[in-house]
Amino acid sequence: MSGLKAQNTQANLSSLPAKQLIVVVDDEDDIRELVELHLKRAGFKTVSFENGNAFFQWLSQNKTPALCILDVMLPDIQGTDICRRLRASENFPDLPVIMLTALGHEIDRVTGLELGADDYVTKPFSPRELVARVRAVLRRHNPKRERNHIIHYGPLEMDTETFRLKVNGEFKELTSTEFKILRILLEGKGKVFSRTGLLNILWGGEKFVFERTVDVHIRNIREKLGEASILVQNVRGVGYRIGQLD
Repeated sequence: MSGLKAQNTQANLSSLPAKQLIVVVDDEDDIRELVELHLKRAGFKTVSFENGNAFFQWLSQNKTPALCILDVMLPDIQGTDICRRLRASENFPDLPVIMLTALGHEIDRVTGLELGADDYVTKPFSPRELVARVRAVLRRHNPKRERNHIIHYGPLEMDTETFRLKVNGEFKELTSTEFKILRILLEGKGKVFSRTGLLNILWGGEKFVFERTVDVHIRNIREKLGEASILVQNVRGVGYRIGQLD
């Protein structure tokens, strides 16, 4: 993207509603054009960048977008490093991220999920699949509000309106998907949820999501809970549940 084109794009998009704006970061022109074309057909606004530095420069001057699609292999900053910086930032820790990875590069997919990516799509991909993934992630990031929005369980205090979690009074940063999984388990205390069952609740039966995704998110949740991780129990051959308090 030329400097003039980038400046004009930034000026035109600065006033767009954030909930409609999808950012695409990929160094391949044809991929960016294809993704933007199908997202626009699906009713989204888009802006794209060919490298990570241009994306971060734009992000510092504009409102938070609804979602970011990141290619893993970029010329200046790896997509996984961009994801890590977003999750560690003060302003964008919860920005939904979908990673684009090369076919067969499972390590990239697992690394992306471990760093807090909400989903991943393997190249070459179906544009319709990608749009479906975008819609699924956005649905998960816009839960309906509930009157009783505080869940207390042992050392855990979960606020389902603000998406904040405290463990023994200390705030813990969870991604939206991690938060949603923990919430499902807490609201169904004692009930065992199979991986397939969790996938159906979270992704509404999307056929593009795999059971291994749940395992990666559960591992991340346990790491962030620290000593309280013993509450998230694995039932061998079945799934996961929240254990009973002593």
